[in-house]
Amino acid sequence: MLESGDVDAVVTCVPHFLHPEMGIETLKRNIHALVEKPAGVYTKQVKELNEFAASKPELSFGIMFNQRNNPLYKKLKEIVENGEIGKIRRSNWIITNWWRPQGYYNSSEWRATWGGEGGGVLVNQAPHQLDLWQWICGVPKSVYAKVAFGFRRDIAVEDEVTAVVDYGDGVTGVFVTATHDLTGTDRFEILGDQGKIVVEGSKTATVTRLHKPERELSDGMGMDDVRKLFMGQLNPEQYYTSEVIEFESAWGAQHSGVLENFAANILDGTPLLARARTASTESAWPTPSTSPPGPARKLDWTSTRTSSSPSSTSASPKRASSRSARSVRSE
Repeated sequence: MLESGDVDAVVTCVPHFLHPEMGIETLKRNIHALVEKPAGVYTKQVKELNEFAASKPELSFGIMFNQRNNPLYKKLKEIVENGEIGKIRRSNWIITNWWRPQGYYNSSEWRATWGGEGGGVLVNQAPHQLDLWQWICGVPKSVYAKVAFGFRRDIAVEDEVTAVVDYGDGVTGVFVTATHDLTGTDRFEILGDQGKIVVEGSKTATVTRLHKPERELSDGMGMDDVRKLFMGQLNPEQYYTSEVIEFESAWGAQHSGVLENFAANILDGTPLLARARTASTESAWPTPSTSPPGPARKLDWTSTRTSSSPSSTSASPKRASSRSARSVRSE
């Protein structure tokens, strides 16, 4: 079919492991490619895909990060890029409302296996938040992650992750996700040196804008101001304003919007919402299974518990009977 000359573009709606291979084969034939998330399971394969795509700049090469169509996050990206909260000093996202019961995993041998999905919550549920986090806040210089495999579910792959990232210049971030929190939390915070953003449930955002950089406000306060502050006698409007942002639809155009944008990029050069060479690279998170050591990253095992290893990529659907947790640092 790819050789027929009748195909203008391909969308890779296939198992995760095949995304890089099919993307490369598509681009080889000078056909535009839209890769489903994740771009691949292994960092090395995604790197090869990105490098090959870079040799074909005339072709459209996108990735299906449909959450970039969420009007709330598009607005927040605009606020950050416009410097409305100053320079980012810290960000953190707790996204644990991916609760999945054991029956969900038992429903298909493909689910939560190294040979099927190629990973767990980082590969299946949380890539959207990882993408949005880095789309808005930038790419960290290094990552330290504690990844638990089969922690609260009878599965082989990760079901809980806590990651600490370093952007340099003292700027840090924390990302927590899990599939065993029944009530779950979705809270995203971005602290700038002149304001703050707090997102609840991916539906509402409270944006606080300081009248001056926080350090200037601090340096300009005497003890009388401090006493008034502690006694609740200071007028907050002297120092900041707050705005609550909410849209009628928290979802936006989603998948259809990405497809329309991809087609428009092919037809008239409209900028891609999620350009794969950028988005897939930004979302290459290091776990022992999904991002093995390669030219793009250096992994250093900093601590290990239990002797079981999650790194097998066999297609066997068998689940791990043991529990393991590992920590990994990427630089």
